Amino acid sequence: MAAGLKRDPVVILRIDGEDLNEFVKSPSFEPELVSIFSEIELPNGSLKDYIVKAFEKLTVDDGMPPATDPWVISNIVEPALESLGGGLDQQVTQEIFLSEFAKAVENVVQLLQEQPAIVAHSQNTFDGSGIKRLLSNKFELEKTLDSAIKSVPKDRHGKISKEYLGLALDSLAAFAGLPPLGAVNQMDSIMTEALKMFDAGDGKTVKEEEFKKLLREVIGSIMLQLEGNPVSVSINSVVHEPVASSSTLLQPSSP
Repeated sequence: MAAGLKRDPVVILRIDGEDLNEFVKSPSFEPELVSIFSEIELPNGSLKDYIVKAFEKLTVDDGMPPATDPWVISNIVEPALESLGGGLDQQVTQEIFLSEFAKAVENVVQLLQEQPAIVAHSQNTFDGSGIKRLLSNKFELEKTLDSAIKSVPKDRHGKISKEYLGLALDSLAAFAGLPPLGAVNQMDSIMTEALKMFDAGDGKTVKEEEFKKLLREVIGSIMLQLEGNPVSVSINSVVHEPVASSSTLLQPSSP
């Protein structure tokens, strides 16, 4: 997912169970779990399935390293579940889930105290500012649009099908501070909706200048969406190699 995203500073977090323990003891813990339980859609899922999925929904802000990482699964999540003993295959109710997940989290806290997880964390926010900068620089805009047009095929009359607006948008994404299509789900929805607004899939062919005008309007529409509702993307990767300097280790901020 990180491909093509703006390179924001990476912070190294030492997740040792302290913040997770604070989260467990906070008044927001149970309401958060109830919300997570309602979001999990596993019609035939066991208690174990629900607990694993709930751990995946916790973030570094909660004090939990990424639960989908193989190291975290084998060293933290699976041992925490083993400590619960039997009963993980039973059908799930909210009451059972809350009770057993609380026990599992306590086990995770203990395991992280014994073996902290080192996580490389970066935050990307797409707020339309990259598009705004591009639109305000006429020379750069024209150069970028010309480059994007070169990436799409033309018919024998030099016209371009509106179906290629998505391809052109993907070509100029990096210059407009946007991720590539397919990299960020929330952004895909916004970009796809903008393309639909301008009938990108109707198959109609237009002249180059009209195509460039449509492309400008598409990114302008995306900019307005992002200015009103910025999209933040958190990227977390467990660091398996030793970190050179302990002075770079920072605790994640408490929720």
